[in-house]
Amino acid sequence: MLIDTYGRVATDLRVSLTDRCNLRCTYCMPEEGLQWLAKPDLLTDDEIVRLIRIAVTELGVTEVRFTGGEPLLRPGLVGIVERCAALAPRPQMSLTTNGIGLARTASALRDAGLDRVNVSLDTLRPEVFQALTRRKRHDDVLRGLDAARTAGLTPVKVNAVLMPGLNDDEAPDLLAWAVENDYELRFIEQMPLDAQHGWKRDGMITAGDILTSLRTRFTLTAEDGGERGSAPAERWLVDGGPARVGVIASVTRPFCRACDRTRLTADGQVRTCLFAREESDLRGALRSGAPDEEIARLWRLAMWGKKAGSGLDDPSFLQPDRPMSAIGG
Repeated sequence: MLIDTYGRVATDLRVSLTDRCNLRCTYCMPEEGLQWLAKPDLLTDDEIVRLIRIAVTELGVTEVRFTGGEPLLRPGLVGIVERCAALAPRPQMSLTTNGIGLARTASALRDAGLDRVNVSLDTLRPEVFQALTRRKRHDDVLRGLDAARTAGLTPVKVNAVLMPGLNDDEAPDLLAWAVENDYELRFIEQMPLDAQHGWKRDGMITAGDILTSLRTRFTLTAEDGGERGSAPAERWLVDGGPARVGVIASVTRPFCRACDRTRLTADGQVRTCLFAREESDLRGALRSGAPDEEIARLWRLAMWGKKAGSGLDDPSFLQPDRPMSAIGG
């Protein structure tokens, strides 16, 4: 079990498979990209599967989310999914992706055992997509979403970040489109995880702003009385249901008290929080020949030291040294 001093138990593992990405989203990295991790620093496929096996069989993890960077850029992705699907107990497995390349891999991932996907798409307008991502790949993302739905990687969730002056007027249009196409839309507040450290709280679109905009066109009813537990998204029924929309308000309505996540970076570091500035090295132990029991002990020790919250409201808050592409979304 991965428990901390506040009694929270981590059962949800986020695994970053690569820090590389084929987009250059303005809220994530600069236009010229970043200095990528050297290949020898990355965990191998065998190392990733071993750590996931330890997490599932020794530490009580029940859900695994593959992230990046862009995880579809990992050559061994399908094989990793297939090997993890064979674990007993079998974890629920999902993937967070920008959708580029999903059209050609969705069926293979489903056959390997992947359960569902989250696809990032911030706009319905190709020109705005290009401004946000600095790439002309809007049609590729739409094809990827359609392929995921056809393959049965459902519910297909769409993650959208609204940025002032670019797509902050699109919330109702995005929701109407998601409902029509049977996708579950989730808006995510922009977080201080950009490599440029240009995030400003007073310039972000908040959960309150998003809900106000949505309610100009839709009736939203809080699902399950508004209790979200450890789920990051607060969810609402749209016009009575069954369609739903979620808002992940990591900045203005944090869910730290019920957090059930543990994270592995692409280079084998345990992170207890997306906003942590400290990491615990498992790669070194793996490569020095440590047995599973020692790896599990180090992981438990790392999680025992998890802080009460993200610290975003602390005046002394500092962004993580590593950007989101390196630590996993």
